[in-house]
Amino acid sequence: MQSAPWFLSESHVLPDSVLSSGTRGEAPVLSRREERRRQTQDALIEAAMRLLAEKGFEGTTTDEIAAAAGISRRTLFRHFPTKADLVTAWTQQMTDVLSERVQACPPEMSPQEVIRVALEAVVPHMAKTREEALAFVRLIEQDPGLQSVSLHKYACWEDSLTTVLEQRLPDVEGRALAARVAARSGIAAFRTAVDEWIRVKGRVGLVTLIRRVLALQMACFRDD
Repeated sequence: MQSAPWFLSESHVLPDSVLSSGTRGEAPVLSRREERRRQTQDALIEAAMRLLAEKGFEGTTTDEIAAAAGISRRTLFRHFPTKADLVTAWTQQMTDVLSERVQACPPEMSPQEVIRVALEAVVPHMAKTREEALAFVRLIEQDPGLQSVSLHKYACWEDSLTTVLEQRLPDVEGRALAARVAARSGIAAFRTAVDEWIRVKGRVGLVTLIRRVLALQMACFRDD
């Protein structure tokens, strides 16, 4: 029996549609030049995130990132003018996954399920291993120099969720506001799950914690 992926606890399973959402296999065919450009950017992002997580944002130089990626400093700056741009590119990959997944949710899916499925879809794309993902999340959530990047990421997620949720809610007065409230509540649940994941040092799967926090959130507002 295979062990669960790093982002799950043993008792939970994600459907293939979530595990594969936003993967490069679904992307349009690229020209050879565009494919090389993407490969270069991916190599830079991966090298940067590993170094930044290990040495901190201020403690990592662009020369070190370029060397780790096997790319010249000039090439690095052509793709990413600043270190913050590299981290932003990493978060954009997850934002793209969330946007694609939320748009793909079937019409009959409830708003609560849309939020859960979209947030869960992001997690497998954080990193290849739990250790890397935990280090990357600590970096972006706790480094003062990256707070604006983290906040921008969550704002983009909220906008994507709000747009889709508004289309699914009853056409009554206050629908847009209700969609925004639901989306922001979902983002708050995700951030709470991430905080708890950091606190327990990744010993519980992040997807498991997302489900737990969303369930607690719903329980808090029940009338019974």
